[in-house]
Amino acid sequence: MLCHSCGESTIFRLHRDLLGDMIRHNYELTECLVHTMTTRVREFAKVETQNEKLMALGKMSAGLAHELNNPASAMARSGKELKKHLSSVPKKFKAVMAMNVSEGEIDKVNDFLHEKLTAPKKPLSLIEKSNLEDDLTDFLEDKGLDEAEDIVGALIDFQIQEEDLEEMYDELGDQNFASTMAWISSQLITEKMVQDIGEAADRISSLISSIKSFSYMDRSQDMQKMDVHEGIQSTVKLLEHKIQKQGHQLDLKLASNLPEIKGMPGELNQVWMNILANGIDALEEKGTIGIRTSFDDENVKIYFTDTGKGIPEEIRSRIFEPFFTTKGIGKGTGLGLDITKKIIDKHEGTIKVTSQPGNTEFRITLPIDNNIE
Repeated sequence: MLCHSCGESTIFRLHRDLLGDMIRHNYELTECLVHTMTTRVREFAKVETQNEKLMALGKMSAGLAHELNNPASAMARSGKELKKHLSSVPKKFKAVMAMNVSEGEIDKVNDFLHEKLTAPKKPLSLIEKSNLEDDLTDFLEDKGLDEAEDIVGALIDFQIQEEDLEEMYDELGDQNFASTMAWISSQLITEKMVQDIGEAADRISSLISSIKSFSYMDRSQDMQKMDVHEGIQSTVKLLEHKIQKQGHQLDLKLASNLPEIKGMPGELNQVWMNILANGIDALEEKGTIGIRTSFDDENVKIYFTDTGKGIPEEIRSRIFEPFFTTKGIGKGTGLGLDITKKIIDKHEGTIKVTSQPGNTEFRITLPIDNNIE
């Protein structure tokens, strides 16, 4: 036979019915076939495991980009507004400098401003905000302030009441009240914008801290004493956007004084990520993701629950099998729970699942002391 790709060749053809006899009577052939198949399975599993990790990394990266974008955009927006706001300060400062006030009146204004900036604030309901806005607007307009609507927003943010304005008016009089309130509102607006920028920066810092905690990028990956709660909380922080975006609730009940265990934090964080991500995917409508921890003299126990449709009984025993998945093509490799099981086994722990519609629970038990080096 002539092969166009490699020249003249000789091909040995054997009917498949004879393959069984060859395997039974030729040990070397059997060994070769088993070795070849085992190698291919191992290579395939390695590639699929890598794909699973890349898919998880992709999901986490997409969520992280979304989470970082929100505070970054808020900082940029507040920065532009602050720059625009500061351009109007010289005009208000000029009006204040033209005022004829005593040192005592200046001290009164400074004390008032400091008190409102530092006083603790309780959240106001929409009705309370609306009522306060009406009261402040009516009072300022009665006193002849043309920019009452612009000033009121800043006063509400710091929960300044009508009686505060009345006291300020009685102290300063009609002539100086308008200029003073314009100056006070300017300071409050500046303070609010600085607070917004600070909160956005703190959010970014918190997310980066969660990533470092989740990945243990700046710490050893070896077996060590570790806090289970730290890993769970950093994982929740990374998935929080997904939970909130889909309208789900998070029920977090972490036991106080949970003992440290001996483990590999980076690998256990992958366990928390796999189970939480699966739980979120299982919620087709608005539902609840629950995480609870407890412990006894020998073990730490972690419970992950979701109110999704549940895992059918006929496939429940197969969910930890490699490559078994109920997700559509391209949405899962079927290795997430297989990897999870192997990590738990490596830590000499156990993982069990119970499920019915509306209540699925993964129960993980990890020994406080083990013999792993």
